[in-house]
Amino acid sequence: MKTLVQYAVPEWVSLVFLMAIPLPFILLLVFIRKEAKKLRKPLAFPLVLAFFVAYLSYLTLASFQGWFNQVSFPPMVLLLSTFPYAFLLFGVVLNTNINKQITANASVENLIRLHVFRLIGVFFILLTLHDALPSVFAWIAGVGDVITAISSVFVAKAIQQKKPYAKQLALCWNIFGTIDILFTAIAANVLTKISIDTGSMGVDALAAFPFCIIPAFAPPTILFIHWAIFKKLRTFST
Repeated sequence: MKTLVQYAVPEWVSLVFLMAIPLPFILLLVFIRKEAKKLRKPLAFPLVLAFFVAYLSYLTLASFQGWFNQVSFPPMVLLLSTFPYAFLLFGVVLNTNINKQITANASVENLIRLHVFRLIGVFFILLTLHDALPSVFAWIAGVGDVITAISSVFVAKAIQQKKPYAKQLALCWNIFGTIDILFTAIAANVLTKISIDTGSMGVDALAAFPFCIIPAFAPPTILFIHWAIFKKLRTFST
């Protein structure tokens, strides 16, 4: 049975990642707190906060207990975290009244601004620079995330300023961001399968702590926000 290859990632990369990874959670919590307050739904914020704390605690425990160590297809980190989390978002949260109300009331530019946390994608590049990820995969995924994150600021500004091209720009940006995250998720699985069959480098580094937080959290969350933006854009007019 094949187990994860332990790549020698410098400690400073892991430490910087641990300092940066709270960013997406903080941005989401601030957004939810603000929107829930408008709707007078005081329980939404503490419930989401409690879930994030519990989920991160679970990921840490699972990683140190070696639950993600077996190299399989699909990867264990997906089976034990990403897939259940995605089901929770799209099978449960998506259909709740509070989510529908927040999506309906939140401005599309605020939803777009949330994607600034995809600057975390720079860690794909840092990992491949230290020979811990396949270079083509890491550069495409990392650069795609960084472009999506930085451009989100300008897209949100165009909408806020009611530019005549704002809706088309936002739609193109949203499609690009969706394709980027889908590519990253699919390519990671393909590389895992190739790694199992041939012994070539896979994405083992993304199943080890602390980087396991990326596949466990990012794809479902990002796709969920993109879905909300698509819904908002259907009725959006400048």
